[in-house]
Amino acid sequence: MLKVVGGTSVAARAERVAIVIPARFASSRFPGKPLTPLRGANGAAKSLIHRSWEAARLVGGVAEIWIATDDLRIADEARRVGAQVVVTPHDCRNGTERCWAAVREAGIDADIIVNLQGDSPLTPPLAIELMIDTLRSEPHLHVVTPMILCTPLQLDRLTADARNGRVGGTTVVFDGAADALYFSKRVLPYLPERTYDVPVYFHLGVYAYRREALEMYAEARPSTLEVVEGLEQLRFLHQGVPIRMVEIPDPPGGMWEINHPSDIVLVEAALAERHLV
Repeated sequence: MLKVVGGTSVAARAERVAIVIPARFASSRFPGKPLTPLRGANGAAKSLIHRSWEAARLVGGVAEIWIATDDLRIADEARRVGAQVVVTPHDCRNGTERCWAAVREAGIDADIIVNLQGDSPLTPPLAIELMIDTLRSEPHLHVVTPMILCTPLQLDRLTADARNGRVGGTTVVFDGAADALYFSKRVLPYLPERTYDVPVYFHLGVYAYRREALEMYAEARPSTLEVVEGLEQLRFLHQGVPIRMVEIPDPPGGMWEINHPSDIVLVEAALAERHLV
């Protein structure tokens, strides 16, 4: 059972924040993804893990940034660009478990740990800063993650992926307090032939956890829905830990993750639109 952090202790000091970027080479959908070159606005190519690390460096108020991997090729690339690296075990089942392994292996003493997944280089600093501010201002919360309202283009792509049997992005539905009810790689809610004007929210794969929530997660067994959906955050819901959703505006160029090689063109277009070199 997670303990609620007292408001007095939180107010007494600023909680220390660390960003961990979990990255693995073996991926059934896109092997070697973190080393994939992505061209920026000036045409220069940088690896996906390099661009994810640069995205993390834009976030204010962070004490330390680590790349957590079990692959020496990724570790070498991360060190080449100047990042701190922690080598984590091969048996981490997802990025959240790898974050906790990084905390233990590197001796990270942060109160709040941000999981910036290594395939999300377009994550705006605003999203991470809003998550951190939410945890700091609401001490009863343990996990926060962002979402954006799907544009027609994003929704068309998600529905096309589902229609073609391809795994695309993740959507979320939530209650009146903005706590997640469920996440799925299917489009939520079900919209028959789009006859209802109901908003669809795209979940960004970045999280902020309190340290004790991350430890609890690593000690718990994977839930059935987590395994079936392939969504690590469902373990928190299965354990009864609320996940607070925070909405951010759709950034220039849209918000795309790299799940397949075909996603590269979308990410590169967004990098160009944001003038990121």
